[in-house]
Amino acid sequence: MTDSGLQDVPAVSRPHVEPGKLFIDGQWCEANAKGRRDVIDPSTGKVVTTVAEADAADVDAAVTAGRRAFGPWARMSGRERARVLHRVADIVRRREDELVAVESLDVGKPVSLCRAVDVATTAEIYEYYSGLAQTLQGATRQIPIPSHAYTSREPLGVVGAITPFNFPLILSSAKIAPALAAGNAVVHKPAEDTPLSALLMAEILAEAGVPDGVLNVVTGGGQAGEALLRHPGIDKIAFTGSTEIGRHAAATAGQALKPVTMELGGNAAQIVFEDADLDKAIGSVIKGFVFNTGQFCMGAPRLLVHRSLYDTVLGILAGAVGGVPVGDPFDPATVVGPMAAERHLAKVERYVRLARDQGGQVVTGGERLELGGGYYYRPTIIAGLADDSRVVQEEIFGPVLTVQPFDTEDEAVELANGTPYGLAAGLQTTDLARAHRVAARLEAGIVWVNDWAMLDPAIPFGGVKQSGYGREYGPEALESYTKVKSVVIAL
Repeated sequence: MTDSGLQDVPAVSRPHVEPGKLFIDGQWCEANAKGRRDVIDPSTGKVVTTVAEADAADVDAAVTAGRRAFGPWARMSGRERARVLHRVADIVRRREDELVAVESLDVGKPVSLCRAVDVATTAEIYEYYSGLAQTLQGATRQIPIPSHAYTSREPLGVVGAITPFNFPLILSSAKIAPALAAGNAVVHKPAEDTPLSALLMAEILAEAGVPDGVLNVVTGGGQAGEALLRHPGIDKIAFTGSTEIGRHAAATAGQALKPVTMELGGNAAQIVFEDADLDKAIGSVIKGFVFNTGQFCMGAPRLLVHRSLYDTVLGILAGAVGGVPVGDPFDPATVVGPMAAERHLAKVERYVRLARDQGGQVVTGGERLELGGGYYYRPTIIAGLADDSRVVQEEIFGPVLTVQPFDTEDEAVELANGTPYGLAAGLQTTDLARAHRVAARLEAGIVWVNDWAMLDPAIPFGGVKQSGYGREYGPEALESYTKVKSVVIAL
């Protein structure tokens, strides 16, 4: 990780971004109350543009457009919808540079990460669900004669998709693509801090032939999100965000008995056993907590190391992490960019202060990086904290790694499972039997062995415990945007 190997990444310039409007029923429009919200470049702390601030009336207009467009879109064949979604993937690839620039500007992601992960994955998601759009079908069931029975899968209606700030392109696509593939309409409310790629994707989907009203985008803060949660015309809520807000979203949707998908917080542990390949393990550990500046719900901010390797691993990490390139996201050599907003940086600072107050040893990092007025924080490793420390137990959501030793496999599993979260987990071992045995015991929706963050649109992920329920990706996500109807015919 000290040698980024990214010098050959194509350069991308900061884009000029026009003020954003709402996208409702295929048209760009101002918000009902004419309100505007600043969009900040996290690498400089400066305002780069403004977007419309939607209110309940705007959300109602978007839902109304979705309901009007739903019927014709749902009646299209899966093959017809597949053609449209495949065109989305093609346009995403064609407009790659534009998407990379906008996502990097909005979130502070290094352009290398945006190109290789965010934009590439977005195209793959639409491509994958364009294929699955043609596979939705029911089944004939055998029941006693003289009757005949079959089932069919039907779209739910209008989906309210609420997405967070850290992976705007990927996490919105992971909802919109399967929802559209199944025949639903969507009203998308992106995070208030990072709305720009959602507006660009609305343009791309329209260019691909998604009919007016099938996708609507309303930007803004909590007022728009609350209106979407409570709107009687919304048939499902697909939410990714913090556990705290997810509880409220689930409770609100539950009042109307609406189905929900909740992909919430995480605080994953990565276990390094005594037989691990240390070269692979160190790379996975660093990737697990600095990827996307630690703003990754499936990141690994907790490291558990067998006591026989504890000092060795801590020493290697201390030397390696200091060499990870931190800086301007538009520099192709940058690996770690700024935090997405000043309040996220302030939260990381509070947790590191708390770690010091509780006797934790800051092995490396532990301070803000003053660079161009942006929201930078040095990748930080903390040792010596008790397992019940808030810094260990709570989701920091920044480039901070806590390191704890363990003596036995049972102790490692107990420590790994010892938080309220259960989104991801991982282990490093060369023992195949141990890999399967420990993976089966880890309380997480996805478990990685000898690497971290291996994701593919075909592999479902999601949480257990306070990390939510339901799954993104895979055929499981597609099915969650459908309802099953049974027909029984007397012969």
